[in-house]
Amino acid sequence: MPDTASAVGAPAERREGPQKVAGAARYAAEHTPEGCAYAWPVPATVARGTVTGVDTTAALEVSGVIEVLTHLNAPRLEEPDDATLAVLQDARVPHRGWYVALVVADTLEAAREGAAAVRVTYDGEPHDVTLKADHPDAHVPEDEDGTSGEHTRGDAEDAFAAAPARVDVSYRVPPLHNHPMEPHAATAHWQDGRLTAHDSSQGATTVRDVLAGLFALPEEQVTVVSEHVGGGFGSKGTPRPHVVLAAMAARMTDRPVKLVLPRRHLPSVVGHRSPTLHRVRLGANEDGTLTSVIHEVTAHTSRVKEFVETAAAPTRVMYPSPHARTTHRVVPLDVPSPSWMRAPGEAPGMYALESAMDELAVHLGIDPIELRLRNDTRTEPDSSKPFSSRHLAECLREGARLFGWSERDPRPRSRSEGPVLVGSGVASATYPVVVAPSRASAHAYPDGSFVVRVNATDIGTGARTVLAQVAADALRVPLESVRTDIGSSDLPDAPLAGGSSGTASWGWAVHEACTRLASRLAGQQGQQLPPEGVGATADTEGTADADSDYARHAFGAHFAEVGVDTVSGEVRVRRLLGVYAAGRILNSRTARSQFIGAMTMGLGMALTEGSTMDAAFGDFTESDLAAYHVPAHADVPAIEAHWIDEDDPHLNPMGSKGIGEIGIVGTAAAIGNALHHATGRRLRELPLTPDRVLTGGL
Repeated sequence: MPDTASAVGAPAERREGPQKVAGAARYAAEHTPEGCAYAWPVPATVARGTVTGVDTTAALEVSGVIEVLTHLNAPRLEEPDDATLAVLQDARVPHRGWYVALVVADTLEAAREGAAAVRVTYDGEPHDVTLKADHPDAHVPEDEDGTSGEHTRGDAEDAFAAAPARVDVSYRVPPLHNHPMEPHAATAHWQDGRLTAHDSSQGATTVRDVLAGLFALPEEQVTVVSEHVGGGFGSKGTPRPHVVLAAMAARMTDRPVKLVLPRRHLPSVVGHRSPTLHRVRLGANEDGTLTSVIHEVTAHTSRVKEFVETAAAPTRVMYPSPHARTTHRVVPLDVPSPSWMRAPGEAPGMYALESAMDELAVHLGIDPIELRLRNDTRTEPDSSKPFSSRHLAECLREGARLFGWSERDPRPRSRSEGPVLVGSGVASATYPVVVAPSRASAHAYPDGSFVVRVNATDIGTGARTVLAQVAADALRVPLESVRTDIGSSDLPDAPLAGGSSGTASWGWAVHEACTRLASRLAGQQGQQLPPEGVGATADTEGTADADSDYARHAFGAHFAEVGVDTVSGEVRVRRLLGVYAAGRILNSRTARSQFIGAMTMGLGMALTEGSTMDAAFGDFTESDLAAYHVPAHADVPAIEAHWIDEDDPHLNPMGSKGIGEIGIVGTAAAIGNALHHATGRRLRELPLTPDRVLTGGL
């Protein structure tokens, strides 16, 4: 067999690319079984209260309308662990936008017209949607996962008060919305008591398990297919109401039902990044060595379920100090339930920490890179575990070389081009290594082909391609001889695509299955394989999730150059550079795409993206892409992504770390720090919009 050790790391092209370009790749909404009906939801128009009546008369008179589901007639569900899925089960309205009815019709147009004709009356109640750091209901959540709650080391308050150099600053990150290109969608069909759902999800196995529980079915009677998914950024990480509603409607009408959520509904029903209020206090010696680190975060959660944006968690990883305190507090409000969004915790948390580090560097007159190097560490500050690998210093140094940092005049407002002030900034980044147990199978056939099966989900990351590379590498066969079957809960169980854990988790199982298959084939050399072929399986439970003696994290450094127009207040990013230490890079082409995509999202977080909770109305005012501004092509400069070759034997058989999220983590801070260098003014609330720049005192 040919030596294909280079299969891993090679810039292999995405296998599904031609299908997507040709429009042949089918997404959840593009499956239309015979007799398919269409659904349209009706959101609540009060911020808190109870439904007192639902008049469906006019809706049922619309031509083509089949049924209207309400809390009075919808199928009863078993109580879910995630209360956001208890749709149409009672009359309560916990927040504006909560679904109170669902219209099913022969056509999408009829369903939408019918939904507009439903008349709902409410008994409204006073609501509170305003996040304040001193809110009387703010509390420290239970620390069940080891990342929320409060962590202390030494006496941080006294050490801060005694520090020769101190920074005490506050930052605010607004609510942010995932807005994947493909809206959340599902097509559900019941046949002979069996449920099949095509769902836009980051994890079909999880959706299957949840649907089976809700409808009191054995798991083997539910199939969930997520063959192609048009992005998620965390909003599709667990089941959302649309797939439950589609399944309920299909059961009630005895027809396949398709439901695609309108984009304007997404902020209210599929999760969002909670706004976070940060107070960061850094105490240091005159040489910049940290003596005290205090990071306090306040975020909102809903009254439906508690979700904690663990934005202080990365502060426990980054820089050593003998004294530290990191605290999360949550405030339950009458708001939609927040959830995961790309780099939950790390993205807003590192914006605050890395901005504060820049402020400390300015206060001490120390180069921002040098300050970070002086506070580098080989052990994780909170756990005292040694890092399995930490090449943050190498990322900073290599980034400085590539960016031309040595040519930077450290004085603010030192470079201008007419009315435009030009500045540059830097920030560090980190993201934990997350691995979950997975199953996989590998099969060899007489014609020389191989098939790997695992219920992975490709949300645009290139999972099909990379897993085929892992398989070819373990089997030592040509990449083109390996096919990857993913995206169905009928395949071997696998965890969801989230937390930058997908490839590390699925790839571990694929590598193990293929290694076993290769061993079996080696024992059969010279023998003809049977017509059905030869296979092997793997289950990494007990190994992938085993405790490690090492703290495992990816690290990176972000560099940004901005131009700030003193007339208009517009901030334009001219250059973005990221350098990462993320284990072994399994596919240089798809990895660079992931890094650049995340950096672009970080640019949006810094400059254009932000949502407002209307205190009187009780809803997000920016609910579509006309008001919620994601970066367009004109906003994105030439972005460079590089990485350090990292050999870490304490991760998984591939030696890989997750890469999907670390690219967003430090980008906003680097841009904010660059704005300060350009203007001499420090803005501490995102996004850095022209009105804030102008009122910040140019």
